[in-house]
Amino acid sequence: MNETAGETADLDAFIAAGTRLLGLRIRPEWHDAIRLHLGVSLAHARAVGDFPLADESEPASVFTA
Repeated sequence: MNETAGETADLDAFIAAGTRLLGLRIRPEWHDAIRLHLGVSLAHARAVGDFPLADESEPASVFTA
């Protein structure tokens, strides 16, 4: 995944805010891996969110055993 400088800064700000709000301390050497995985997760979420659905689409039934 190739990030732009703006995307990197946004992810860094998101990580900083999230760790601060959750009271987490992360080691500096983990920061790049966290940014990478967060970026991949957000790209997957974008792909799902951008997938076109027809107006007549219905949610799948819920089956329980």
